[in-house]
Amino acid sequence: MPTHGSLSKAGKVRSQTPKIQPAQKKSPQPRFRNKRNYEKRVMLQRKPGQNWITA
Repeated sequence: MPTHGSLSKAGKVRSQTPKIQPAQKKSPQPRFRNKRNYEKRVMLQRKPGQNWITA
């Protein structure tokens, strides 16, 4: 089977792309975070973990 492209050209585009710094991520204020967690836990009655949907 012929391959698509040669291995000598692997990674060419990524190495040419200019490196930019990631944006600073800021976590929400504790008051807002606590309110959101309360809404998920009490108002929506979600259980801990990823499988919170009960079907």
